[in-house]
Amino acid sequence: MTTPFASDGDWLTATSSSGKSSRATPLDLDDYRSLICLDEPFVAPPPVPAAVDQRAALVDELLACLHAERGGAGSGNLSSHEERRRLLRALLTVRGPDPLPDWFHDRLDRLLRREVLDRGLSDIANLPPVSQGWPGALHGAATSCILWRGDIATLNADAIVNAANAQMLGCFQPFHGCIDNAIHSAAGPRVREDCDKIMRRQGGAEGTGWAKVTRAYNLPSRYILHTVGPIVAPDRLRPEHERLLAACYRSCLDLASRVPDIRSVAFCGISTGVFGFPREPAARVALRAIGDWLDDHPGAIDSIVLNVFSQDDLQIYQRLLRGKGTEESHVQRP
Repeated sequence: MTTPFASDGDWLTATSSSGKSSRATPLDLDDYRSLICLDEPFVAPPPVPAAVDQRAALVDELLACLHAERGGAGSGNLSSHEERRRLLRALLTVRGPDPLPDWFHDRLDRLLRREVLDRGLSDIANLPPVSQGWPGALHGAATSCILWRGDIATLNADAIVNAANAQMLGCFQPFHGCIDNAIHSAAGPRVREDCDKIMRRQGGAEGTGWAKVTRAYNLPSRYILHTVGPIVAPDRLRPEHERLLAACYRSCLDLASRVPDIRSVAFCGISTGVFGFPREPAARVALRAIGDWLDDHPGAIDSIVLNVFSQDDLQIYQRLLRGKGTEESHVQRP
């Protein structure tokens, strides 16, 4: 199983990140692997040419389809290509997981592939491990981990981790700053469609600390590991929150180790955005959970990227990797 909370076949109460419970069975990888064609490589179409007029024509075609679906009149007074592209992103963000036509996916994939090229690729092979980039790092994870500040949607790790919500369908708020929104928008709506198939088969909300995997489609990575972290109210951090956050890291790595093509995993700062988990305690939990997992599974994963968002996050990890402050975590090994 991908969850540490139940054995095969057990029913349990899945605690969502909001604190609400729903009766659900944590779906095992083998229960949905073929459902979403996980092991079939996604073959992306060629990117749309860089010329703005060709991109604009493609965006207008996609917008026309979505407007017709919604019974709307069109894009109104949006005159620039940039405005219409933002509208396209907004409409896809609020749209549910109903399958889109193949021709729509093909055209959108061409656009998203062009935007991947525009953003540029961050090659994991060029990122030094912590033991090289920060000499003197003492933490046990230093030799296998890479500390990197950058856009996770540009990274070509085999799998990147998405901090999801209990519905597992991505963020429905246009332009929201969460990592869930950024990853779904860059990968394309096929990810939402896959997540919907998984959740329908599971039959209930995703529990905190569980993990699921989908293909990454138009991202440079091949897979996305989706996990739901705990929500922490201001000044209410408890050992249970730390235990659940550690479970997120273990579940993702357990799941990644079952997919032969995954040898590198990039973690975002799970729960440290809108879910409110304080950043330094979250970093301590992450390093301990990853280090313990690597000790227990030698050779299972070649490299793990700790992807940070801000300079403050970077400095927190640098300090902890040098062995300062890791002893404060309340998390106990399972």
